[in-house]
Amino acid sequence: MRPSLFRSLRKSYGREVRQEPAAGTGAGCPVAHERPAPPPDGGELRDEAEDFIRLHHREEPGAGDPAARIAAVHAEIDSTGTYRHTAAELAYGARVAWRNSNRCIGRLYWRSLRIRDCRHIADADAVARESAVHLRDATNGGRIRPLITVFAPDAPDRPGPRIWNEQLVRYAGYRDVQGTVVGDPRNAGLTDLALALGWQGGPGTPFDLLPLVVEDADGKPRFFELPRDAVLEVELHHPEDGWYTDLGLRWHAVPAIANMCLEIGGICYPAAPFNGWYMGTEIGARNLADTDRYDLLPRVAERLGLDTTSDRSLWKDRALVELNRAVLHSFDRAGVTVTDHHTESRRFLTHIDREESQGRGVGADWSWIVPPISGSATPVFHRTYDATQWRPAYVHHPEAQVRARGEWT
Repeated sequence: MRPSLFRSLRKSYGREVRQEPAAGTGAGCPVAHERPAPPPDGGELRDEAEDFIRLHHREEPGAGDPAARIAAVHAEIDSTGTYRHTAAELAYGARVAWRNSNRCIGRLYWRSLRIRDCRHIADADAVARESAVHLRDATNGGRIRPLITVFAPDAPDRPGPRIWNEQLVRYAGYRDVQGTVVGDPRNAGLTDLALALGWQGGPGTPFDLLPLVVEDADGKPRFFELPRDAVLEVELHHPEDGWYTDLGLRWHAVPAIANMCLEIGGICYPAAPFNGWYMGTEIGARNLADTDRYDLLPRVAERLGLDTTSDRSLWKDRALVELNRAVLHSFDRAGVTVTDHHTESRRFLTHIDREESQGRGVGADWSWIVPPISGSATPVFHRTYDATQWRPAYVHHPEAQVRARGEWT
């Protein structure tokens, strides 16, 4: 079933909206919104558009008096049922959506987000092709650049394209007859779908690149293999222990979230892949360590010679730290941008100070802002946060999560 063309945003352009906590993607810097709503009528869309335009003109003095623009947008909505953002509005909305991402600790650099305006692209082939271009541009030889590529929005007579993958780069998860998964179990469902669509699969390693699954207006998903030159990967080594190389671990350099909807002033851009750069714990403490992902802590602990017969030996903690040391060491050695959780925690508090000095509130989800290791050793642990969700926003709709599991209805 196709998702609604427009969303009632429960908007907050300078006004407060409370949201229930919801599950996110586990990587990158998403903010999740799980509550579906009926499409707004023309009056509601007019209101949402006007609120956004007033916010844009208030925060960007060079934009001038908003009255003429509001009148033009209202007329466009009355005539067509929707409206088109200017290039300046799109760039501003995308950057502010990052600023408003409650689950992202790395928002200090929200103004640095570069925008690729691909709103003229709606067909699956071109979306896949431009997604590879996005990865090359964002990779930048290892000096990762924050980047978003915005494809065609939903319109009253035509839905925009959708990327089923959670991220542009994901690793396949192959299920055997016993249910054991080789690769990333999180992507087993989408791997099954890609194989059903005709993908021949990769070599069968734990780190085979999963093809993109893209759906356009015809509602039928198709798979597209990513060009190898579009994906930079980092082999993981430990700064002291040479046996880490024997584990054959690697991870990709660009965490490009692909299945969240960019919502600006009542307009939904369902395919708008965006990235910052990795914080090491996203890889070392979550992707590689979670028991429902690669579950590497027992293997690392065994190679470290730790006593795993009792949790009181803290073998998990010690293995976790060494795994995260390997991630940071390897990215640094490869010349690929990565940050650590102590540095990023300090930067987040700087971000709060800067925003509050401008009279703006900062929404944050404590459970996501506090790093998954050494939380109490970071300054973000020892305070509370306002859970207000501001708009514009990157939104994670429930049907996007269904697609990411490879479920097709």
